[in-house]
This record gives sequence, structure tokens and C-alpha cells, in this order.
Amino acid sequence: MELLKLLHICTFLSLAVVASHADLDIYWKSKLPNTPMPKAVRDILHSEWLEDKSTSVAVGKGGVNVNTGKGKPAGSGTNVGVGHRGVGVTAGKPQTSVGVGKGGVIVHAGHKGRPVYVGVAPGYSPFNYLYAATEDQLHDNPNVALFFLKKDLHRGTSMNLQFVKSSNPATFLPRKVADSIPFSSKSIPEIFDKFSVKPESVEAETIKNTIKECEEPGIKGEDKYCATSLESMVDFSTSKLGNNVQAVSTEAEEDTKAQKYGIVGVKKLNNNKAVVCHKQNYAYAIFYCHSTQATEAYEVTLVGADGKKAKAMAVCHEDTAKWNPKHLAFQVLKVKPGTVPICHFLPEDHVVWVPKN
Repeated sequence: MELLKLLHICTFLSLAVVASHADLDIYWKSKLPNTPMPKAVRDILHSEWLEDKSTSVAVGKGGVNVNTGKGKPAGSGTNVGVGHRGVGVTAGKPQTSVGVGKGGVIVHAGHKGRPVYVGVAPGYSPFNYLYAATEDQLHDNPNVALFFLKKDLHRGTSMNLQFVKSSNPATFLPRKVADSIPFSSKSIPEIFDKFSVKPESVEAETIKNTIKECEEPGIKGEDKYCATSLESMVDFSTSKLGNNVQAVSTEAEEDTKAQKYGIVGVKKLNNNKAVVCHKQNYAYAIFYCHSTQATEAYEVTLVGADGKKAKAMAVCHEDTAKWNPKHLAFQVLKVKPGTVPICHFLPEDHVVWVPKN
């Protein structure tokens, strides 16, 4: 029996590397020594259940976890496993695990009692400009309020908005690990097998849609790339903008109710050059990054009716002629492609990269 178990592990264990989120912090500083890390990235790297100094990563059917940290007693490291039960992260004792569950992502925090369930609805990102929104999504999509016309981007404008903390707990895997996991429509059956996902399930649809979005060609004038690791996101963004960049993300004081926000300040961050990276729904952190022509980025200071403040990142597109005519923005704003500049705020787990002035 033990021999069979050993053979099982040897057959399906595809890699084991020692890494840590501290290493990713070091990578950032080595590539971008003068660029502060945006909150969207800090939140992924430094969430309380991932703070640790050694991480073991294993990929294999059965969720084999291997802790190879030197001098570490059992249970003192952080194990990230991609296997039979999905992607799991356990940080010492008590344990915390993150996995693709039925219909969404499930986070089990051992020291906090009951698990937190985060739904992941299948569908396409509203920031994919080839995407056509359905009638249901026009009414049910919380991203509807994020789109507005550039003519309204000035002090004194009021908008109905809601800022909530990210419900997507997926964390970065080190590049060596991420590169070893299939991420291709040709490998869908293998991906389902690794994550123990049923082909007819909601999470299967989410996985397929995310991969499909990443593989589709961009609109004319758009360079797009799906970054499966922090390192690859940094490398793509700097390849387009150079290393003298700033990376920023939306920051709100706390979760807020839907309410009217007034613009009290607008600061332009770039001169038509930007890379915008949108976090996708997946078992680990995937960012859909794209660089488009005639794109402006702004830092917008907002104050809510209840006094809550937010520093929101807004991206404005001067040329929308190549967008899908049924894109969410056109249906919400009642305008046609290529007629007027369209802007949108970014959720808190997205990142904007711009050259430093």
C-alpha cells in the first residue's frame, strides 16, 4: 500500500520549489527600486494568512504538498498545493486554505471559524472591449456604475458608486510554479483534472471563460497579455513603458454602501501611455493586462454622502471605434462606438501602470 502511495506521488508530483511572497517583494524592488508597490499588489502579497518566510509549492493529483524549507519544523511554513482539491494555501497552524469550490472560491480560515464563500459568476470581464453585455448583465452587473463619459470627469460631478474590498482571494504563485501549470484551452481537461473541477460546473465555465479571454486577439491597436505571476506582470508592463514607472490602484477607506460620491479632485497621471491590469477570476492570481492607444489615466479624489473618501483610478479611452457595439459601456451610457471618449473607474484589485512624469 505504501509503495502504491509512493508511486502515486512520484507520478503526479510535477514540481516542488521553495519560494515565498517575500521573494516576490524582493523581485519587485530589484526591478522597480523607485516604484512603490500599489495596494492591489500589497494586499495579495501581505494578507495575514500568507505572511510567512518559507513556502513550499507542489503540483500534483491528490494535492501533494512538499515543505522543503531548511530548518523549519512541520507546520511552520506555508504550503501551496495545486492538486486534486484545487489550489490550497496553508499557513502553519491554524490552517488557511483557498480552493476552487462549487460555484466559486472558498476560503477556509482555521483560526476564524466558519469558511467565507466568495461566488464567481461565469462571464467576461467588462474591461474586455470585444465583449457584448447581455440584458441580464446590464441590470445585475455591479460594474455598470464604473463607466462614465469623459466630459463628466471634473470637480463637482456626482456619481452613484459603491466601493467594496475585493472578493477575489486568489494569490500569486511564483513564476516557476505558474509556468508549470497548464493555462491553455488545449489543456482544459488537464486543468479540470488538476483542480478536480467537473466539466459541467460553474467554476469550469469560469476557468474556460478566463482562458478564452486571454487567448482572444485584442482590438486593433491593443497589446494584451495575461500575466500568470507577479514577475510576468512587472516584465510586461515595463516592456511597454520602461522601468521608470508608477503603479497605482484604487483605494477606499473601507467598504461602503452604494451612495452618491462627489468628485473633489482630478489629477492626470500620464500622456496617453498606460498599461492596465485587471485581476481575473481564477484559482490563482491572473491579471489581464493591456496597453491601448490613446489611453489616459487619472487619479480621482471622491467624497461620499456619508463623508467616506476614496482615491479612485480612472482610465479614459479616446478611441472606442473598434469596441464591440454591444459592450456594456455603450449600453449604459447610450452612446455609439467612436463618438465620445469613455472612462471607467477601476476596482480595488486592478493595477494601472504609467510612465513617471
